[in-house]
Amino acid sequence: MLLPKETSWVILAGGQASRMGGTDKGLIELNGKPLIHYVIERLQPQTERIIINANRNQETYQSLAPVVSDQFPDYPGPLGGIHAGLTASETNWVGFVPCDSPAINHDLVARFCEQVEPNSDILVAHDGEYQQPVFTLFHKRVLPKLSAFLERGDRKIILLYKECETKYVDFSDSPSCFVNLNTPQELAQFGTLK
Repeated sequence: MLLPKETSWVILAGGQASRMGGTDKGLIELNGKPLIHYVIERLQPQTERIIINANRNQETYQSLAPVVSDQFPDYPGPLGGIHAGLTASETNWVGFVPCDSPAINHDLVARFCEQVEPNSDILVAHDGEYQQPVFTLFHKRVLPKLSAFLERGDRKIILLYKECETKYVDFSDSPSCFVNLNTPQELAQFGTLK
């Protein structure tokens, strides 16, 4: 079984945040605190290695954790951040979560690690109804395939999953783990729930 300490975890904060009016999502405040702080607080007790994927405001993020930026131009989406995280990581297994999901499970890392099998390339969270493609754990051996995928202009994360040995991790008991705040309205609603 894979141990949590054998993994690194990357918080994906490298997107354009077009639905948030282009504001850097990880730094948008929820109840007076940037969203990324919630994610770090949830992850820190679970793993020894946290990296942030960011393409702007790197200095601000650098004060929280080491930062890696996309190597592919023009914001290739989550796969750009996954590629950067896999390239920079010192561990064979690298997990990814978005910067705008403040309610990540306290056992997220353990659940992923428990499901790893010798032939697994990628593990993806599933909330019982839908896969949650940016809550994922990759083995570094996927990196050449991912590089080729991005180089030919592919961006759809689910297509990559079909090309790899992908397994799903059951989170049907806690779908709220995946609440992500994409718009100012969602942010305002979530803030009143807490």
